[in-house]
Amino acid sequence: MNFEANNLIKASSPYLLQHAYNPVNWFEWGEEALTKAKTENKLILVSIGYSACHWCHVMERESFEKQEVAEVMNRHFVCIKVDREERPDIDQIYMLAVQLMTGSGGWPLNCICLPDQRPVYGGTYFKKDDWINILLNVADLYANEPGKAVEYAERLTEGVRNAEQIVPGIKGASYSEADLKGIIDPWKRNFDMSEGGYNRSPKFPLPNNWQFMLRYSHLMEDDATFVSTMLTLEKMAYGGIYDHVGGGFARYSVDGQWHVPHFEKMLYDNGQLISLYAEAYQYSKIPLFKEIVAESIGWLDREMTSETGLFYAALDADSEGIEGKFYVWDKSEFDAVLGEDAALLNDYFHVNEKGNWEEEHTNILLRKFSEEDYAAVKGLTVIDLEQKIRRAKKALLEARSKRVRPGLDDKCLTAWNGLAIRGLADSYRVFKDERYYFMAKKAALFILKEMKTDEGMLYRNYKDGKVSIVGFLDDYACMIDSLLALYAADFDQQWLDAAEELAGYVLSNFSDQLSPMFFYTAAKEEALIARKYEVMDNVIPASNSMMAQNLHALGLFFDKQEYLDKAADMLAAVHPQMARYGSGYSNWGTQLLNEVFGINEIAVTGEDPSEILNALELQYIPNKITLSGTNTLLPLLKDKQSIETKIYICRNKSCQLPVGTVEEALKLIN
Repeated sequence: MNFEANNLIKASSPYLLQHAYNPVNWFEWGEEALTKAKTENKLILVSIGYSACHWCHVMERESFEKQEVAEVMNRHFVCIKVDREERPDIDQIYMLAVQLMTGSGGWPLNCICLPDQRPVYGGTYFKKDDWINILLNVADLYANEPGKAVEYAERLTEGVRNAEQIVPGIKGASYSEADLKGIIDPWKRNFDMSEGGYNRSPKFPLPNNWQFMLRYSHLMEDDATFVSTMLTLEKMAYGGIYDHVGGGFARYSVDGQWHVPHFEKMLYDNGQLISLYAEAYQYSKIPLFKEIVAESIGWLDREMTSETGLFYAALDADSEGIEGKFYVWDKSEFDAVLGEDAALLNDYFHVNEKGNWEEEHTNILLRKFSEEDYAAVKGLTVIDLEQKIRRAKKALLEARSKRVRPGLDDKCLTAWNGLAIRGLADSYRVFKDERYYFMAKKAALFILKEMKTDEGMLYRNYKDGKVSIVGFLDDYACMIDSLLALYAADFDQQWLDAAEELAGYVLSNFSDQLSPMFFYTAAKEEALIARKYEVMDNVIPASNSMMAQNLHALGLFFDKQEYLDKAADMLAAVHPQMARYGSGYSNWGTQLLNEVFGINEIAVTGEDPSEILNALELQYIPNKITLSGTNTLLPLLKDKQSIETKIYICRNKSCQLPVGTVEEALKLIN
């Protein structure tokens, strides 16, 4: 049955546009829908998802596309569809409400609210008949016992407002290695020393957890965290969660072996994982990690880059209505594509006639062996095997490109672009591939030119030539972080100046007078039922932990004590919680590492310092900022200019005498 378009036909979000021809009379979140609810005294139904969400699509097919369901929804509710990636502020509030009600959350997220937006009832995925019963029961409660509904809403809203209150910590707290061990020791008990990651399924990459572990293992000289991190990165790179044909990682694996992915590919995961694997290569020099970076950036360039240079948000898990169909292979097709090399590479990619997951005769490509081990067993040289693998990947990619592609979410989000820009800039520093740098620079310049106002305000979303939605704290935090990474790549002070301007906007518009944390939404923007902080690190680091690190770095670059004090106050406020749940505070853990071990401020001067700067990048020094360049007023470079190359190592507002070689500089650092 064909239905007329509803109000979502005017939306920019691909996710909302997917629902534009539902019989449900959907609205976007905004004044029209909220006023309608108040005027008609109707309950609001807020349904939240995102375009790559498999179960969101299932609930749409089972319920939102059905006339009998739409009749109930339209009669009793003002129905609002929200793309959580465009409006994380709304998602944050109603996700917390559902978690308080049910003890868990997820997407699709469905929350029923009073006409004034206060939540009454909610949950995640519902089967069609259960959904209809819930809608009718809540509508009946509001019609016949409105006082009871209001009482529920008052209690729930109070819980939402009071959850995650962050109060100032002890100012001037000093930290030690014992504080770090207190966080890591209980955390280690969750490591999966067989398959990497944690002892549970599904398994998420959680790149910030492993970045912290990498740095902790180096600075604390801790073997257990080093082994766990290397094992995790290798197992993820070998597993089905990684796209061995096209590069890039899926969002998570449904099992405990990284074997079967939930096939959607998100920009935020891949931006961070590119950065993590580049850093891990810098530390370990393991060739596999360099390969993962190159292939993943290849995917980013080929499939996720818009004409503007910005990066798209996500690729769907489904194509032709079937999850993973684009990515899997039956043996006959695999063999036909690879020809004479098929017999050799069947075992390498774990392909067999029966299939290697629940879908009969279909195979998810994955690896079990290193190239060295496999070449030895098959009687080949490693070089010969590598050439055959490269040829095979090229042929498989070409064959796969003829398939029906998964849906592309082509909106461009500032925060996620910031993560991708950092990944590219970090990769350029480590591998010196100029393509990585130019991709990062193009995206950053576009955001600063087209998605920022003269006052320093960022927009969150860019699509079809238009910006929309005022930026949230993560947009500023991720963008500042990416600008600091770009400065480390090319030492152009424009990036630092832009970062400081954005930080100033955050301090003016997101600060809380009662807490050291920043609110997630700006003071002058739309008022929701609560104004929340984002404090705990998740699949993306919390915007507050990123801002703490940003301010710490900017405080050092510009010698601004107020930035350093703010960053210290933020860490002091969360420090008491960190030992209880290390993986939820991993980016804060990196800030704690920097406090315990200090940050090395490395100033390199001279007419041509490039050789020294490149040599420095061959060393793994995670707790550093590097400065270089002429015609700069940066305090650490001022009055240090010379013709010959000199390296200054500074810490805590004092500098050592300059040295001329990296070897001498490393002695001062260590």
